[in-house]
Amino acid sequence: MEYKRVLLKLSGESLGAGGTGIDTARLNSYARQIKEMVDAGVEIGIVIGGGNIFRGLTGAGKGFDRVKGDQMGMLATVINSLALSSALEAIGQAAKVFTAINMHPIGEHYSKWRAIEAMEAGKVAIISGGTGNPYFTTDTGSALRAIEIEADVMLKGTRVDGVYTADPEKDPTAVKFDEITYDEVLARGLKVMDLTATALCKENHMPIYVFNMDEEGNLAKMLSGDNVGTLVKA
Repeated sequence: MEYKRVLLKLSGESLGAGGTGIDTARLNSYARQIKEMVDAGVEIGIVIGGGNIFRGLTGAGKGFDRVKGDQMGMLATVINSLALSSALEAIGQAAKVFTAINMHPIGEHYSKWRAIEAMEAGKVAIISGGTGNPYFTTDTGSALRAIEIEADVMLKGTRVDGVYTADPEKDPTAVKFDEITYDEVLARGLKVMDLTATALCKENHMPIYVFNMDEEGNLAKMLSGDNVGTLVKA
């Protein structure tokens, strides 16, 4: 299938050097790959996590109020989004940061129509702040934004090259799926995304493609039809 518009979900941890901070080499690699796709005519919306800076659920486990912890996590996604927009603009790719919570002048308050307008104008729409509400992950925020912007697919860029029967980093016998249904993901309890995000994609017929974004060139290969990950669909 040829994708005209995609929502790319990037991991905050992958962006971090050793899981924390921002690794500029990785950031620039992401920017190059994204620009290449825009140049090829693909409209791209992006949601990036904030786990390299702060994760609300982890904070709650250390005594933070859960709502405040999640709000801190939302702000972490804004920091990463600003970093990515800066890296894109440095190589000549226009980008626009949207925020789920009104944060003028840091970013424009998100609306579906303004994000689509930006993408149709050749800009990368970077949608930060999750859903704007606590108790929702950036996976769920990504699923929601993919559906809202009418993307053809939600791309989940991770450090693993697809969905396996078990965690391939822990189980050497784990087998990779080329394709799997939402129901099988849920029944097997596979860690593709959290349950809310997976259910939201299932209910709205939003396919998910899981691939290793950290290997430069994989985004282009995936969009040109190469099998570099796992497709999750009905």
